[in-house]
Amino acid sequence: RGLFSLEKAVEKLSSEPANFMGLSDRGVIREGAMADLNIIDLDALKVLAPEYVHDLPTGASRYIQRATGYRHTIVNGQPFMEDGRHTGTFAGSVLRSH
Repeated sequence: RGLFSLEKAVEKLSSEPANFMGLSDRGVIREGAMADLNIIDLDALKVLAPEYVHDLPTGASRYIQRATGYRHTIVNGQPFMEDGRHTGTFAGSVLRSH
């Protein structure tokens, strides 16, 4: 829609929520930070139709929405996804409240 640049959209989805939650090591690219990076092919970027899947414990269902154009996702310096396929690496961690 042209409301803001791609760079501003990434900031709104990464560093702004991290800052709001007080997570100084998230949402930024710098040494020692827990950065997740996406390498995107803008010409191939598109959102696919939502799918209804039954992949949760006990067969529970949910909607998922896939996208194309994400060539690589790197989590904490480790390749996580390559051309839509998981590499087998789990380098991230779940955030939990204390």
